Amino acid sequence: MNNEKKHKLLVLTGGGDCPGLNAVIRGIAKRARREKDWEVYGSIEAFNGVFRDPVEIVKLSRRVVGGIHVRGGTILKTTNKGNPVNFPVLQPDGTYKHVDRTQELVDKIHALGFEAVINIGGDGSQRISQALHKRGLNIIGVPKTIDNDLSATDLTFGFQTAVQIATDCFDKLVTTAESHHRVMIMEVMGRDAGWIALHTAIAGGAEVCIIPEIPYDVTKIVNRIHARYKNGRGFVNIVISEGAKPKDGTVTSSAGERGSEHVRLGGVAYQLSKQLKDAGCTAEIRETVLGHIQRGGSPIAFDRVLASLFGVHAFELVLKKQFGRMVAYKNNDITSVTLEEATKAPSFVNKDSHLVKAAKGLGISFGD
Repeated sequence: MNNEKKHKLLVLTGGGDCPGLNAVIRGIAKRARREKDWEVYGSIEAFNGVFRDPVEIVKLSRRVVGGIHVRGGTILKTTNKGNPVNFPVLQPDGTYKHVDRTQELVDKIHALGFEAVINIGGDGSQRISQALHKRGLNIIGVPKTIDNDLSATDLTFGFQTAVQIATDCFDKLVTTAESHHRVMIMEVMGRDAGWIALHTAIAGGAEVCIIPEIPYDVTKIVNRIHARYKNGRGFVNIVISEGAKPKDGTVTSSAGERGSEHVRLGGVAYQLSKQLKDAGCTAEIRETVLGHIQRGGSPIAFDRVLASLFGVHAFELVLKKQFGRMVAYKNNDITSVTLEEATKAPSFVNKDSHLVKAAKGLGISFGD
């Protein structure tokens, strides 16, 4: 009988879900199993599972993580409403008061016997990781965002799958646009960064690509559309990021859900459609908003590999006690950076980048 004390590791997923999260969880658990004296647990819905009474924490056994790398979403569930730095607490009058619960969280994690935490999430989640590390928590970050907007890593898992999904959808819209001589506007995710739209535009052969980093002039887009038509015949396919905005306007948004720190984006495709018509576009226009389709489904092989490598490396950082760091993919290698460096600056599309220049070389208009 083995009475050796086990080391306990807590894993969680926060923010939006994306393809590859389960592959990271599996990678951590499988690598930890090789050490014999480690047990890995998962907190349900990010840190909310720790805050709850009783706690919602599950052991990530061989049975629980077996084969999950092919599944989309996250078996640990996720939320963007449980930021311990600015935690929403419902008041008797129905409003929310935001309070700092970081020290309470660190104390509870220690009391539960966890020696380390691996936090899988995007920019917001890693800022939380940094705040908790300053409070004395042994924590490692794993970058996650389909927007690919973290500058400390060349790529984030889930991004390539989102681009593949968007490109597949775009291909289908090209054929129907051509059949009906229509303008098709496809809206993709990209709150502040236009990476998904840009890659989809190049892969799908778009005529127009509109991204947050390059505010657009609707007149130039109308001129581009008319140039594609002769005697009423022709077609145009446009891909636009949800966070795009005109040169003289603002981002299309609405109030976020109760308890959420974010405004809700979406609907810019319909806004652009109206602007085009108001500016004299005579072609028929149809709009498609992909929304959360881009987050769903099984990750492609590339993202399964990248996520698995991240999971293994994250656990090895725990073994080395190199806390306060985030796993990163740099120059075709898996490495790590400090949490401070990880959250220092986002990664936006540079209008002078090789990708934008190549897109323009292919004849894609950005409406600038």
